[in-house]
Amino acid sequence: MNQITVIGSISTDFVVTTDILPSIGETVSGLDFNQSFGGKGANQAVAAVRLGGQVTMVGAVGDDVFGDQLIANLDNNGISTVNVERVTHVPSGSAIITLHQNDNAIIYVAGANNLISTIGSEEIAAVIKQSEIVILQNEIPQGQIDWILETANRLDVPVLYNPAPARQVKQELMDKVTYFTPNESEFSLIFKGLSLSEGLHRYPNKLLVTLGSKGVIYFDGKEEVLVPAYHVQPVDTTGAGDTFNGAFAVAVTKGLALKDSVRFGNLAASLSIQKFGAQGGMPTIEEMKGSKDYEEAWDFE
Repeated sequence: MNQITVIGSISTDFVVTTDILPSIGETVSGLDFNQSFGGKGANQAVAAVRLGGQVTMVGAVGDDVFGDQLIANLDNNGISTVNVERVTHVPSGSAIITLHQNDNAIIYVAGANNLISTIGSEEIAAVIKQSEIVILQNEIPQGQIDWILETANRLDVPVLYNPAPARQVKQELMDKVTYFTPNESEFSLIFKGLSLSEGLHRYPNKLLVTLGSKGVIYFDGKEEVLVPAYHVQPVDTTGAGDTFNGAFAVAVTKGLALKDSVRFGNLAASLSIQKFGAQGGMPTIEEMKGSKDYEEAWDFE
């Protein structure tokens, strides 16, 4: 059934735009306010399902109005929420984002995302076993990530690990990862002391480093391969990385070769940044096929 299981964060983004950053104790007038759905896990799940993936989500939300909205959003996108639990004693995850002069400051509150009690259970092991691929990020506790990687490895299920926000990864865990997708700054934090080229050569066909407008680079065992990005005029780059990861996972599960899967992900990301919002810009498969850059060789049917 080509099931894609996304295990990770589900949050609400509260975005304030201002011309003036307040000092401590100061109140200023803002320009705009937006509330949108986020969390890297939920974002990647939405990206995958819109491109034809069969997606199930494993995560947690609070027993609050935001939790209701977050689950409804996943349901409305066609994502299975059977394994999204409700946590009663903490709020749903949230990100408070202040936009000021094209830069941002973010306060992330993990909330329920730190309390997914089912991870480590036979129930979630069974979900992993049924998966064609598992997608992970770093917005849940490291101990849970360790268990997921070990379980997927034991069950011979591929894992796409997007290490954001960046934190150190033990070598024994890297051995259990199928695809590892940091951006350039995350690579530098995780692989301190290694040049980009040294890191790529250490993990052929596993380490895929996203380079923003330059594209994605990896080492195929013989040479470094730079898959260029599609150049467009960006409106909002929020969620571009999540879109790439979700799209890449769909392409891999549909049988595309690694380079084609990266190109498919790059095109999805390029379309996503031409609209506002992380999930708001994520393309459907119909929108992908409507692009002049879409290739018939990518057709899954």
